[in-house]
Amino acid sequence: MGRAYQNKKESMAKTAGAKSKVYSKYGREIYVVAKSGGVDPDGNLSLRRLIDNAKKDQVPAHVIEKAIEKAKGSGGEEYALARFEGFGPGGCMVIIDCLTDNTTRTFNDVRLCFTKNDSKLGGPGAVAHMFDHQAVFVFRGDDEDAILEMLMEADIDVSDIESEEGMITVLAPNTEYFKIKTALTEAVPGIEFEVDDISYEPQTLTAVSGDNVELFERFLDALNDCDDVQKVYHNAELGG
Repeated sequence: MGRAYQNKKESMAKTAGAKSKVYSKYGREIYVVAKSGGVDPDGNLSLRRLIDNAKKDQVPAHVIEKAIEKAKGSGGEEYALARFEGFGPGGCMVIIDCLTDNTTRTFNDVRLCFTKNDSKLGGPGAVAHMFDHQAVFVFRGDDEDAILEMLMEADIDVSDIESEEGMITVLAPNTEYFKIKTALTEAVPGIEFEVDDISYEPQTLTAVSGDNVELFERFLDALNDCDDVQKVYHNAELGG
């Protein structure tokens, strides 16, 4: 759910070194999306979403601008999407999305993260069927019924909605992302999203406890240290 998604996000930018990794990942993804779909955010909605999220994660403006300027030029690097799936510590399920200019290097780097952390790399489709491609919004509020009614009146397909500790989480098919954001922005003046993204949300959670908790955290850190890794999705529910 949204809470789990936020927990995953919070594990990213702990140090200055980690922040530079985040900047680099955003820069690469913005470049690829702008190169393939156009450099105008008004005409390239995926680029607009990326830029909004980059700003929210405090990526410097010059990083964003440099990536877009680079996409305007001819030639440049050619990146391909590479996805890896498998089982992490404690048997949890993991999806790793990468952007790479060398699939052999990326495969070897990701495989090493698995082998060094008691994890098992699977084949294509090994776990993806256990995740849903979802738009995720988290924002302050406590009346999820009113939000659900408003979204339904806007003819939006909502997968789930919940309210907890003063925060509302909305999950919907990824194709509904821009319709939901527009509807929420118009219906809730001054709304600020804690989470505003497209994610792979697990259908079930796997409890990870004991020594596997530290092992899992090391596994995530190793993946996030890989230059080519863009996003990591998992279904781990960490215990004591």
